[in-house]
Amino acid sequence: MRINEAIRIPKVFLIDGSGVQLGEMLTSEALLLAKEQVLDLVEVSPKANPPVCRIMDYGKHLYQQSKQIRVAKAKQKKVEIKGVRIGLRTDSHDLEFKKAQSDKFLKQGDKVKIDIVLKGREKAHQDLARKNLQDFVAGITAPYKIEDPIKRFPGGFNVTIAPTEATTE
Repeated sequence: MRINEAIRIPKVFLIDGSGVQLGEMLTSEALLLAKEQVLDLVEVSPKANPPVCRIMDYGKHLYQQSKQIRVAKAKQKKVEIKGVRIGLRTDSHDLEFKKAQSDKFLKQGDKVKIDIVLKGREKAHQDLARKNLQDFVAGITAPYKIEDPIKRFPGGFNVTIAPTEATTE
């Protein structure tokens, strides 16, 4: 936003501090009106023809904007991505434990990235690893949606799941 002397357009459409439209006038006249009221002339809509300027306390305006941003940031839900790693030879009890962990993460409203890590000669059995990952994801009881489908990465496969909207409420 341009303020006071930074506004170099010859004519502007002026709005008073109380919101009353004063109409088109020379920028120098608008600047004099603002100075008489001990306020600033602020360009609020530079793309309009002529540009729209408002008489206001610019410092107070900046403070109100920063306050609104802080309030919006505080209300924002921060979503974390939790990670669960399994292997091709992970025991069934460990898989059940990791499924329970994934359920807990989804119920808390977090996304879950599930990796199946292949080591050494296990890399030759990619079809088996993909099937194990699909079975693991299918066994999760909490409602979810697949955000990123199963993808290959150098050490194995991974998939990202997110809670459905009904879970986070």
